[in-house]
Parts: sequence; C-alpha cells; structure tokens
Amino acid sequence: MIRTLLLIGTGGFLGSILRFLASRFMQNNFPSAFPFGTFFVNITGCLLIGIIYGLSEKSSLLTNGWKMFLAVGFCGGFTTFSTFANENLALLRDGEIFYFLSYTGLSVFLGIGATFLGVLMTKLL
Repeated sequence: MIRTLLLIGTGGFLGSILRFLASRFMQNNFPSAFPFGTFFVNITGCLLIGIIYGLSEKSSLLTNGWKMFLAVGFCGGFTTFSTFANENLALLRDGEIFYFLSYTGLSVFLGIGATFLGVLMTKLL
C-alpha cells in the first residue's frame, strides 16, 4: 500500500507541476477572458487518461503500479476540474455568459471525445 501511495504521490507531484507550466504557457501566449490554460490541460488530460486506460485494457503493457502512477497520480495532478468550476463561477460573476457557455460545453464534449479517442487509438495499435 505504501508503494502505491508513493507512486500516486509522485505522479501527482509531476502532473501538478506540468499543469502549472502548461496552463501558464497557454494563458501567457493566448490572453483572453476564455481560460485557455485550464481548457488545454483538461482536454489533454482526458486524452491521456483514455490512452492509459485503453492500453491497460488491451494488454499487460502497463502494470498496476504504472496505471496508478499515470492515471491516478499524473492525470489526477494534471487535470484541474476544481479550477474549471471556479473559473466558470468567475465567468458568471463577470457576466461573461458566452465564455461560460463555450468553456463549459466545449470542455465537457471535447473532454469526453478526447477520452474516447484515446481509448480508440489504443484499440487500433
């Protein structure tokens, strides 16, 4: 159990750092009221977790330890649903209804689509 917790914690540590860097890069290079940084990491994280779970279902390529490290740890630290909810609240408070609707709708539908694509990609390998 301790080993699993350390794998998850290490993955989360790395995922959180990469989330911060990727989000900051997107926001600095695409300034807008639309939160491109969080949007980018959430969609990318959904694709990645789809690939991880697709690979783990397809073969024994990923051990349970790697699955915990990548899916629970790294992707858990990389994706930012709580930030997503907070940013939506801020958009509503600021009266940015178009950005709120766009951000919520695109995040949900593209997130599910990217996860499906990740699983599909592993089935085609």
